[in-house]
Amino acid sequence: MSKNNMLIREIQQQDNPKIAAAIREVLLEFGVPKIGTTYADEALDIMTETYSGDRKKFFVIASGNNIYGGAGISQLDNYDGNVCELQKMYFKPEARGIGLGSEMMEKCLDFAKSTGFEKCYLETMPYMDNARKLYRKVGFTSIDEPMGDTGHYQCSVWMIKDL
Repeated sequence: MSKNNMLIREIQQQDNPKIAAAIREVLLEFGVPKIGTTYADEALDIMTETYSGDRKKFFVIASGNNIYGGAGISQLDNYDGNVCELQKMYFKPEARGIGLGSEMMEKCLDFAKSTGFEKCYLETMPYMDNARKLYRKVGFTSIDEPMGDTGHYQCSVWMIKDL
C-alpha cells in the first residue's frame, strides 16, 4: 500500500469498531500486555464519543472503508496542569515506514498547540523502538516517572514535549 492511497482525517462514528480492532491487532503484534495498557481501555470501543468535546480530537488513517491506525490528543488524565497527552498512536504494518507517522504527529501537535496546551506527554513501551525514534525526532524527551494517572501501569517509558 502506498501513502498516496491513505488519508489522515478526523474519526467518524463508523470508524469505532475498525480503529479498536486495528489498535488491538497492533498491540498483540508487539506483545503488549492486555491489562494495564490501551488494550483494556473501555474508551477503545467508543473512540468517537471519547474524543468529542473541547480540546480532544482523534485522527485515523483511512483508505476507502479501511482503517490502518490513528492517534489522538486529550487533556492528561488526573493531572492538574495545561498538559495534553498523545494517545493511542498505533499503525498497522501497511501504514508504517511511509511517512504517515510524521504527518500524524504534526496533525496532533498542531491541534494541541491550537487549543492552548503548553506541553504534550506520552507513554509507550521500551521495545517500541521506531515509535520512540519518531517521538524524539519531533522533540519529545524522556522523563523519569509518569505524569497524571492514565491507568497504563505497564507502560514504562514516559516522554514530554514543550509546545
